[in-house]
Amino acid sequence: MIRWTEAGQQRSALWRTASGVPPPERVVVADDGMNAATAYRLACEGTALLWRGDFQNARQLLKAMGRRCKPADPAGGFHRHRQAQSQRARTLGMLLIPYGEDHVVPLRRAPDLHAACTEVYGQAAPPAVGQLRELLGVIGAHEWRKKGVSVPALGDRIHPHHGVFSPIRGEYIDLVAQAPLPGDRLAFDVGTGTGVLAAVLARRGVRHVVATDLDERAVACAGDNVSRLGLDDQVEVVRADLFPPGRAPLVVCNPPWLPAKPFSPLDHAVYDPGGRMLRGFLGGLGEHLETAGEGWLILSDLAEHLGLRTRAELLEEFGRAGLWVAGRMDVAPRHNRPADEDDPLHAARAAEVTSLWRLRR
Repeated sequence: MIRWTEAGQQRSALWRTASGVPPPERVVVADDGMNAATAYRLACEGTALLWRGDFQNARQLLKAMGRRCKPADPAGGFHRHRQAQSQRARTLGMLLIPYGEDHVVPLRRAPDLHAACTEVYGQAAPPAVGQLRELLGVIGAHEWRKKGVSVPALGDRIHPHHGVFSPIRGEYIDLVAQAPLPGDRLAFDVGTGTGVLAAVLARRGVRHVVATDLDERAVACAGDNVSRLGLDDQVEVVRADLFPPGRAPLVVCNPPWLPAKPFSPLDHAVYDPGGRMLRGFLGGLGEHLETAGEGWLILSDLAEHLGLRTRAELLEEFGRAGLWVAGRMDVAPRHNRPADEDDPLHAARAAEVTSLWRLRR
């Protein structure tokens, strides 16, 4: 529950969150008369603002607050950058909006949010209060889910769900589409996410692909995409922590690339605390590969350029797992961030390479 005082009375409501953040302890009521400087100061002090004004004005206020957030010092390194991101998220998360019954936002000029909210929060929709920033993310995810993301390697589109990483970086998909298959009978796709790599393998002719993920949202998303693509007879989506039972001639994994703490559900696709998933995949790969099989590890070297992991440490992990490198394919990123010189991580991003490591027992 979240509690506040309004018009001299104590009020309370359910706290709505998809990311598990706790409700703020201090809440004041705000409307169109509040300027960005005051809103930003209160938010930085840990006071949340429950909005009672115009919905579109709230969106503009959030943008104005975001412009006041201090950018990370380019010389501060990765950890300072993450601290700045975390502080920005906490500050902007202090602007709250009310929900009425059935996902209706009782504010002037509020759009119809029923479909978007139902996808994330479910059909049950009692009155509640939540973060405007999260709601805008829900709206954006709904639009991505409707129109999908074009994947040239599939000749089709993938439709990401809220909280599931979108396959907008196509270079790693192209690696999986081009690497020589060690066989076409069976493959495991570990940590499938949207199911895009499982779908690529199926379209390449792999007769049976078992796609796993521990996140229920990812399992639902992958299942939805498999059905949309007409691949239900080839791809089986199951909820599992890393591997399904048995062995396969091909086991594919695209783990989070950076060994750091995630701050949101979507961060789990990029940040892997302590390298847990990477080490788990490598440590268990030998037990799930057939004798002449290959494990395909798709991994960016961004962590190496940020000083979070060395190439020698990665190769040592291969050796500890009883694996050797049968081959490697490299590709430079094609997105725009490496060219953004204002990015605090520009030097690392400009040097980044994504590799498909072909590993054997």
